[in-house]
Amino acid sequence: MELRTLSIVVCALAVAALLVAEQRESQAGKWLAKPIASLAFIAVAVASGAAGTGYGRLVLLGLVLCLLGDVLLIPERRPRVFRLGVFAFLCGHVAFATAFLTQALDWRWLGLAAVILALVLWRVWRWLGPHLPADMRVPVQAYFIVIATMTVLACGVTGAGGPPLIALGAVAFTASDIAVARDRFVQHGFVNRVWGLPLYYLAQVLLALTPALLAGQGN
Repeated sequence: MELRTLSIVVCALAVAALLVAEQRESQAGKWLAKPIASLAFIAVAVASGAAGTGYGRLVLLGLVLCLLGDVLLIPERRPRVFRLGVFAFLCGHVAFATAFLTQALDWRWLGLAAVILALVLWRVWRWLGPHLPADMRVPVQAYFIVIATMTVLACGVTGAGGPPLIALGAVAFTASDIAVARDRFVQHGFVNRVWGLPLYYLAQVLLALTPALLAGQGN
């Protein structure tokens, strides 16, 4: 079995183990399964030739920052650590957005995606805003702007002929962040992990595969 396929299998198995740990509220299980799952999507990127191109290296940087965010979000009831984790994810989104800027963009897709994302995130803000502590409102707004920019650029790359996995990965990443926000600020519960964690790891694997797909297109 090639490294890329093996890494995807390891990621899927680790995510399944992570869900079991979340359901059992096992911190030891989370500390074991989550880093393995996150290291696995980095291995997918490396096996996809990420280190060999400017685009790939930026994607790899984004994935490493997400790994850092994943680890920082494991401790519970640690607001300062949670903020550091969110900042790591914010930087990860910036790295992904910068990677997408190295590719051709379709302005029609950019415009359409911008309108759709603005409407969706406005609705999410209307729902989420009343639940946010005062000191988190500005950081969350900044996060919304960065993740929307990243997703719009991803759609622009796909619209210009880039791999569909770029847009799909970015959209899945955005959706998974809603699960994190709901769990943290609205209603804590295992149901948020049931759909949020698989969606998040799917997003990372999809983005990790894109350097090889772009290399196949000659980019």
